[in-house]
Amino acid sequence: MKKKRIVVKIGSSSLTNKNGGLCLEKLQEHVQALARLKALGHDVILISSGAVAAGFTDLGYTSRPASIVGKQAAAAVGQGQLLHAYSQEFKKHDIVSAQLLLTKQNLLAKDLYQNATATLTELLKRNVLPIINENDSVSVDGLTFGDNDMLSALVSGLVQAQMLIILTDVNGIYRDNPRVNPEAARYDFLAEIPNELIKATSSEGSSVGTGGMKSKVEAAQTALALGSQVFIGTGSGSGKLVDIWEGKGDGTYIGDDPQATVKNSKQWLALHSMPTGKIEVDDGAALAISAQGRSLLPVGITKIGGRFKADDVVEVLNPAGEVIGKGQVNFSSEDLAEIKGLCSEEARVITKTGKRQVVIHRDQWFSATRKEQM
Repeated sequence: MKKKRIVVKIGSSSLTNKNGGLCLEKLQEHVQALARLKALGHDVILISSGAVAAGFTDLGYTSRPASIVGKQAAAAVGQGQLLHAYSQEFKKHDIVSAQLLLTKQNLLAKDLYQNATATLTELLKRNVLPIINENDSVSVDGLTFGDNDMLSALVSGLVQAQMLIILTDVNGIYRDNPRVNPEAARYDFLAEIPNELIKATSSEGSSVGTGGMKSKVEAAQTALALGSQVFIGTGSGSGKLVDIWEGKGDGTYIGDDPQATVKNSKQWLALHSMPTGKIEVDDGAALAISAQGRSLLPVGITKIGGRFKADDVVEVLNPAGEVIGKGQVNFSSEDLAEIKGLCSEEARVITKTGKRQVVIHRDQWFSATRKEQM
């Protein structure tokens, strides 16, 4: 069997007892299943929730805290417990595990994004099983991944995974809420995620987690766009992940054969970078960069908004004011103001350089039409 790269996301409800504390028996079963999947020769990356749920009882809370500071304190206590439990259990299977705590801020800057990619690549090269969670203790509201479902989708793209397995307490995606309507039919397979399905799915999650089926469906849509197939469902026993991989899982499979993966530089542009300015272009330039795969030249630029430096990311707008994509610029806003609307030869004279005057190279560009698919 050819070696594949598989990301597995385990939610809080699949790791804790009904009072919210960490359930060692559940964790042991997950580790056994992960170990069997890894024994087949695959690269395995674990996205694990459970830090807040594992820690809040030790802080005297009777249920998962609602306040941000309460959640962050619980995560600080629970993360150590969670990692220690995982590490001890993986050692029984001769597997070395490693922890990565990420916040959205870690991925905003391109160099930090590249560092995270390099670290994960080296760990997998060394046959280590990475365990990733959002760093809830220090994450800032408004700059979070939202939940570990979306984090698992983004990591799937980052490591170029062939499959994302999202384990939850519901065995797949249903046409109606199965907890309310026991006659609701399940989707066993979906070729893609239509926007109507996202609107239809409930956003309510369990009492110990943050996500619901809606967040899982949104994560699946992102993972598909980045090139990974997805499974959403449940399972039991040490063979559950192998069964899921072999197409025998109890849940919903999403996506046909994996699509072409998106380059990491494009992923960073589309999903993580923060634009610092705007460039408006004419119809010809809009067509060239969004539909014809060409670079943006000064002649097509009609207006500049904001202040930015060379290598910053900017949004590009068409004459109607619609965002058609974003890219990394080769000129500051001041320099660009001098050469906008000029042909390349005129721009070269002003900038006093012999280089071709490319404002945004096609390799540093991501079209909004593709981002909408994410």
